[in-house]
Amino acid sequence: MNGFRSLGERTLHQGHIFRLVDAQFEAPDGSTFSRDVVRHPGAVAVVPVIDDHVVLVRQYRAALDAVMLEIPAGLRDVEGEALAETAQRELIEETGMQAGSLVHLADVHNSIGFCDERITIFIGRDLEPRERPPTDSPEEQHMEILQVPVHELPGMIASGEITDAKTVVGVLGLLQLDS
Repeated sequence: MNGFRSLGERTLHQGHIFRLVDAQFEAPDGSTFSRDVVRHPGAVAVVPVIDDHVVLVRQYRAALDAVMLEIPAGLRDVEGEALAETAQRELIEETGMQAGSLVHLADVHNSIGFCDERITIFIGRDLEPRERPPTDSPEEQHMEILQVPVHELPGMIASGEITDAKTVVGVLGLLQLDS
């Protein structure tokens, strides 16, 4: 890989979701260096489409201490669960809807400077209502579910109302597919 080589890593912190490591590398010239790297289990996200609207969730995000507008998403935290199955589970948990069809849109590494998180994004169509399971997550308990007209989404991205990377990629991908 361009002469770079991983030499190993040491765990600095093991959290509930991710692991922070001190990773050692060798450069093409033989010099060594280290980087702090977050090891993440990965996530899925869905752009749920109902007619000419996209279902978004508005929820508090502690890392930013802000309420953010985004597509439904969640962790790949069930061992052996297929990506599409995780996407359906998260869609039901966050919106109370199940997609009749899921189409893979993209895989995104959203913070490559320090994190290996990979988010697989799907387009979900033919949505049907399902009962949302109870949650112990304060963010999801207070989450707002919205249906936003597709034609309004580019302006919301341009104005900075939507800044979440997976949502920007998902919306722009949807617009490209439907054009």
